[in-house]
Amino acid sequence: MLDHSTASSAFSTDSVAKAATFYLDTLGLDGEEFDAGGPMLRLHLPGGGTTLIYEKEDHTPASHTVLMFTVGDVAATVRQLAERDVPLERLDWCDEDGIARDPDGDMPDMAWFKDPAGNWIHVMGPMT
Repeated sequence: MLDHSTASSAFSTDSVAKAATFYLDTLGLDGEEFDAGGPMLRLHLPGGGTTLIYEKEDHTPASHTVLMFTVGDVAATVRQLAERDVPLERLDWCDEDGIARDPDGDMPDMAWFKDPAGNWIHVMGPMT
């Protein structure tokens, strides 16, 4: 039924201007700001697809991951995030460097951080 459609996602922020600086400048993603009844940011995601980030006056940060990026090397990506002053979320199951590593190797390495509005973002290695 939906196999010939395109997919996108959306989530809110308290400031599209701050979101644009973070996603476009800090993370280096492609996108554009526009106004459609309020400030919005459309991200063009690597590999295709889009995410709409819309400004919401009573924004509450998502309690779940809103964006996931598969990267070739999680440790290298974590170092690049640190160089751009993006702090990792230090979760109980992560190593001292903030990376979750499955000792059995069944799951890829993973790390989490938040955008300026408190929404969760996740980087992970390729699934094997």
